[in-house]
Amino acid sequence: MNIPSFDEKYLSQIPALEQLINLGFEYLTPEEALAARQGKAGNPLLEEILRKQLKDINRIPYKGNEYRFSEENLQLAAQRLKNVGYDGIRQTNEAIYERLTLGLALGQIVEGDIKSFTSRYIDWHDWRKNTFHVTPEFTVTYRRSTGITRLHIVLFVNGIPFVVIECMPPSAPIEEAVLRLVGRQRGTHPPALLGCAQLLIAINRDTARFGTIGTPARFWSVWKEPNDADTRGALMESTRRVSTPRIEELLFSGDFAPSREFFAEAGEEREISGQAEAIYGLCHPKRLLELIYKFTVFDNGVKKIARYQQYFAIKRILSHIHASKAGRRRGGIVWHTQGSGKSLTMVMLARSLAEEPGISSPRIVLVTDRKDLDKQIKDTFAACDMASRRTKTGRDLLELVSERKTGVITTLVHKFDKALNIRKYQDDSMDIFMLIDESHRTQFGSFAARMRQMFPNACYLGFTGTPLMKKEKNNFARFGGLIDYYTIHQAMGDQAVVPLLYEARHVEMRPDEQAIDSWFECHARGLTDTQKATLKKKYVRPAWLNKTEKVLYSRALDISRHFRNTLQGAGYKGQLVAPDKISALAYHRYLDEIGLVSSEVIISAPGNRNQGETSRIDLPVESRGGDPEGPVTEFWRKMMKRYGSEEEYNNRIIDHFKYGDDPEILIVVDKLQTGFDAPRNAVLYITRALRGHTLLQTIARVNRLHENEDGRSKEFGLIVDYVGILGNLDKALSQYNALEDFDEEDLVGTLAPIQEELKKLPQRHAGLRELFMNVRRDEEMREMLLRDRAIRSAFLERLAEFGKTLELALSNDGFISDTSAHERGMYEDDLRRFRELEKTIGPRHRVGAEIDYQGIDYYDHEPRIKEMLNTHVSASEATQLNNPPAYISPFDILNENPFCQVKQSQRVYGGKKATIAKANAIAKVARKLLAEQKEWEPAFYGKFSGLIRQAVDDFKARRLSDVEYLERITGIYANLEKRRIREVPINLRGNENATAFHRILKPYFAPPREEVGIYMLQTDNAAFHESTAASNAAIAIDDIFRRHWKVRFWDDADAIKQVMNEIDDYLYDEIKATQEIELSSDQMDEIIEKIIEIARRRMPSSRR
Repeated sequence: MNIPSFDEKYLSQIPALEQLINLGFEYLTPEEALAARQGKAGNPLLEEILRKQLKDINRIPYKGNEYRFSEENLQLAAQRLKNVGYDGIRQTNEAIYERLTLGLALGQIVEGDIKSFTSRYIDWHDWRKNTFHVTPEFTVTYRRSTGITRLHIVLFVNGIPFVVIECMPPSAPIEEAVLRLVGRQRGTHPPALLGCAQLLIAINRDTARFGTIGTPARFWSVWKEPNDADTRGALMESTRRVSTPRIEELLFSGDFAPSREFFAEAGEEREISGQAEAIYGLCHPKRLLELIYKFTVFDNGVKKIARYQQYFAIKRILSHIHASKAGRRRGGIVWHTQGSGKSLTMVMLARSLAEEPGISSPRIVLVTDRKDLDKQIKDTFAACDMASRRTKTGRDLLELVSERKTGVITTLVHKFDKALNIRKYQDDSMDIFMLIDESHRTQFGSFAARMRQMFPNACYLGFTGTPLMKKEKNNFARFGGLIDYYTIHQAMGDQAVVPLLYEARHVEMRPDEQAIDSWFECHARGLTDTQKATLKKKYVRPAWLNKTEKVLYSRALDISRHFRNTLQGAGYKGQLVAPDKISALAYHRYLDEIGLVSSEVIISAPGNRNQGETSRIDLPVESRGGDPEGPVTEFWRKMMKRYGSEEEYNNRIIDHFKYGDDPEILIVVDKLQTGFDAPRNAVLYITRALRGHTLLQTIARVNRLHENEDGRSKEFGLIVDYVGILGNLDKALSQYNALEDFDEEDLVGTLAPIQEELKKLPQRHAGLRELFMNVRRDEEMREMLLRDRAIRSAFLERLAEFGKTLELALSNDGFISDTSAHERGMYEDDLRRFRELEKTIGPRHRVGAEIDYQGIDYYDHEPRIKEMLNTHVSASEATQLNNPPAYISPFDILNENPFCQVKQSQRVYGGKKATIAKANAIAKVARKLLAEQKEWEPAFYGKFSGLIRQAVDDFKARRLSDVEYLERITGIYANLEKRRIREVPINLRGNENATAFHRILKPYFAPPREEVGIYMLQTDNAAFHESTAASNAAIAIDDIFRRHWKVRFWDDADAIKQVMNEIDDYLYDEIKATQEIELSSDQMDEIIEKIIEIARRRMPSSRR
C-alpha cells in the first residue's frame, strides 16, 4: 500500500468516524453541524435537534392523562442549558451535569392548575428514544474571544455535545493527544462546548485513553472489553468499512476527499486495535448513557468516570445478585488490587442498586472492621454527594436499621454484637445489601455471624484488595463465589498504579562479644553455662537487635539522608513502618534530632498491643519496673492534651500528611498499613518483618497515581527494606500470582474441614472444664494454676484450642441456626470466664514468657538485657545491598528477571521446590546473557547454551536430582560469568550497559600492533587490559544515554533521534577526527543501529 499523501491524523479519525456510524451515530458534515446551530461557532448546542428532542421525550402525566410542555417552556429549557453561567471549567461542567441528569423544573398550567413538572434533556432509562449524531472538524470559539479551534470529532446526544475525541497519527504518542485535550481546558476562557462535554477520548489508531473534564493527564485510562466470542464478534462488526453510498459520499468529502482512495484499497475489515476497543466500549449509545448517568461521580468536585474494571465488576455484581438461592440473593467477592478505586466502585454500585429493576427500596450497609476505614468510606460517599449515615454505637445501629429506610449506612462489624446484646432484632428482607470492605479480615469471627443473625437473607458482597490465600478459600464459598478480579499485574499493565521499586539497605550490627560475655558473667550469676548460652541465643537475635538504640539511630540517619536526596522538595511524602510503639517513638525522636526531615507518629493507645509487640523486651530501660509502656503513656497524654481525642489526633495528623507540607514522614506500627490512601506517599521504609496479606497491603500504600500542582507525575513507589523482607515478598507475590488463575472448582470441599472442626467443640469445652472439676471459686483456680506448672500448661493449651474452635463456630451460619441460644451462651460465658482467669495469672507464668526447659525466668532478665544490648551493640552506617549489576537498582518487584537475580544474590531459597526454582532462575538469567552475547562469539557461547539446554532436559527426564540439577546449572553459570568478567576492561567493570556497547565497538576498533601488549590479556589471572579507545567510547555512549534518559524514553521518537545524533557526532568528531581511527559512514551507521538495538533490549523505559 502506498504511503498516504494526506494528513496522517485521518488514519485514526476516519476509522473512528466509520465505527461510530456503525454503532448508530448519524453523520453530520461540518457544514450541516454549523447550520444546526444557526451558523454560530460559539454555540455548542445543535438547537434545532435539541428543541425537537425536548418535545419528543417529555410528557406531563397528570390525573391519568398525558400533556406536552408548551413551546415557551421547551424554548426556556433549551435556553437554560445554553446559558448556564460560567464559573470555571470544572464548576460549569458539574452544573451542566446536574442539569442534564436531574432535568429542569418548569411551571405549567394543566387543567387549570399551575404545577411544577420536570423537563428532561435525556431519556436515561430508554436510550433508544434519544438521537445520536457525530461530526468531524467541529469549529468552536473560545469564550469572550474571536479565537477559533477545531475539535476533531464531537458526539452529540439530543443535540448536546457529550464526547470530544482528539485524533493523532499512529506515529505520535497517545500522550500528545491527551495533553492537547487537557490543554484546551486551561486558561480563563476555554471553549463553551467543553462545559457540556461528559467524556474526552484521545486516539492514535492503535491505542486510546479516556478521561473527563478536570482529569489530570496522569490519570487518563485505557478501556478494555471482555475477551469472549460475542464481544469480539460485535467489536469486529463495528470496525467494518461504511458500505452505504450516501454516507460514504458525505464522509469522504471536503478535507477527507484525498484519503478516499487509500481507505478503499485498505479493504473491508480492520484489526481490533486499542482505539477500536475504546470507541466500542465507551461510545456505544446505550453504554455511553449508562456510563454518564450511573458511573460518573464528583469526588470533592473532581469529576471521575468508571474505569473498565469498575464498570464490569458492577455489571457482574448486578447480574450475580439476581440469581437467588434458598430465599436469598447470591452474594460473592470482588477482588480488586489496592489502588484500583475500590471505594468509588462501592459508591457507583450503591447508585446502580438504587436504579436496578427488580430491587425495590434497596438498603445498603457498608461494613468495615476499623474506624479509619469506616470514616474513609463515609467521607468518600459524602464527597460524591451520596448521603450515608454512620453508626456510632450498637444502639445507634439498631435504630437506623429498624427504620427500614432506603439509603446507605456505614458501621463497624463489632457493633452487630453490641446491638444484639441490647435487643434481639432480625430483618428478613432480600433487598438488604451488605458491602463488606477488606472481607478477608471482616468475615472471620463471631461478629460476622452476629451480622448474619440480624440480616439472614441479605445479599453479602465482599470487597478485598488482596487475594484470599489458600487457607481462606472457604471465604469465597461463604460469600457465594468470586464475582470479579483485577490483579496488580493488570493494574500495572493499564498504568492504573505506579510500579513498585524495591531497594534493600543494611545497617550492620556489631555485637561486642567480649563485653557481652563479661556482662553475662557479672549479671547471670547462678546460671549454668548452658543457661547462659540459651539466654544469649534468645536475645542476641535480629528481632531484638533491630530495636537497639544505635541501630534505630543509624537507620533514622540513613532514612533522613535518603529522603532528603531522593524526594524532599518534590511534593512527595514517606511512611516508616516500625517494629513497635517504643521504636516508633524512638525513630520520631531521632529524626527530629537529626533535623533533615519532619515526622509524626500515629499509634494506638497504651495497652492496645500491636502485631510487632510481644513482650517486655520492647521496653526501654527507663520504663522497667514501672509502667510497662511509660514512654507510650507519656506520649499519649501529650497527644490527648493537644488534640482532645484519639479520633482528632489521627485525623489532624493524617490531614497534614496528605495535604500539608509537614510531616514529610509518617511513622506507624500497625495503623495505616491497610486502606490508607495518600497518593503523595511515595516511599515506604520497612524496619519490621511483614508477611502475607499485611505485606501486600502495606507496600500498596505507595502505588497510587499522583500528579503535583506543577504537572509532574509520580513515576514509581519505592520500598526501602532494612530487615530483609525479600523472601516474604517473594512468597506473597507467588501466592498472589497463583491465585490469578483461580478456579471456582477449587472451592469444592473447602467447607468440609470446618464441619469436622466444629464437631470437636463439646469435647474441647469438656476438656477445659475437667481441669477444675472439684474447684468452684475462681480464686482457688488461680492458686492451682500458680502452684502447679503442669496444670497451668494444660490450661493455657486447652483454652487456646477451645477459644479457636468456638470463634470458628460462632462465625458459622449452620452452628448459629442449629445451636440454642442457651448452649451458645454457656460456651461464650465459659470462654469469657477462663480468659479473665488467664489474665490474672500474670505474664511471667504464660506460655513463651514463663521459665523454659532450661529453668530460665526470662521475665526478670529482659529489661537488663535490653540495657546491655543498647550499650554493647554498635551499628554501622547503612549501605545498599549489592543487587546484580545488570539492573540499575532499585528494581521493579513485578519485573521477573531482576527479581530472580536479586533473590539469587540474597539466597532467598530453601527446600526442594525452592532448589528447583533457583536452578530454573539461574538458567533463565544465563539464557538472557547468552542471547545478548551469542552474536559476538557464536561458537563459544553456543556451547554454553547447549550445556544449559542439556541440563534442563536431563532434569526433566529425571536423570538428575534437584540438587544435581542446581549444581550443574550453577557451574555453567559460574563459568559463563568468569569468561564475561575476563573480557571486560577495568574501566568498564560494574557498568553492564557500557560493557554491552563495548562488545559492539570492539570489532570496529582494531588496535595498533604496539597497543596489543596492553590490549590483550596475558594470563587468566593477570589484571586485565587498561582503558582502550573502544572501552572509552562505550563509556561515552553510555553517558549520552544517561543524559537523555527519562521514563518512557523509547516512546519518544525525538529523544531517540537526539541520542543517535550525539553518538554519530562522537564517532565522527572524537573517534575518527581526533583519535584517527578510521570508520566509514556505513560502519558508523552499523554501530549506531546495533547500539540502539541492544539498548532497547537492556534498558526498558522503567529503569534508570
